Amino acid sequence: MKFRIVLLITFAFLTAACDSASDRTAIENVKVNRVILKKSERKLILMTGKTVLKSYKVALGRNPIGPKRQDGDNKTPEGSYIIDKHTPKSSFHLSLHISYPSASDSEQAIRRDVRPGGDIMIHGIKNGLGWIGPLHRLIDWTQGCIAVTNKEIEEIYALVPDGTPIDLQQ
Repeated sequence: MKFRIVLLITFAFLTAACDSASDRTAIENVKVNRVILKKSERKLILMTGKTVLKSYKVALGRNPIGPKRQDGDNKTPEGSYIIDKHTPKSSFHLSLHISYPSASDSEQAIRRDVRPGGDIMIHGIKNGLGWIGPLHRLIDWTQGCIAVTNKEIEEIYALVPDGTPIDLQQ
């Protein structure tokens, strides 16, 4: 058991060390104009025009297959939304709020006599647990959000302005 823990921690540090400056695109002055999430690939893609600027491996809601239907279903929504707010003070390192639920999502939930849920975000690791780094991606663990490492959310937070469209795809 101790060997597994040491192995996992070693893997986390090696993975972080491999994220070298030579792998990064010079993106300091670029602004993203579209974000795409491919749930089935666990991939978040930042676009500038028709060019992929950067992509990230992510963890999703604990029940990721299919669209979000109601509060507590642990699904990450599907559809077209907007990044509507940067949240510097969050339970997770930093976060970008997604405009879920839409009017249509809310209407469908009312017809099913359920609450649609909300507070869907792209965020880093829970405060105090940032040391987990890329290991967080080994399982889908959120309640419907899109999780990246703290280092990655810092980059995404700086690149994606409020009002940016986000397409959440299966």
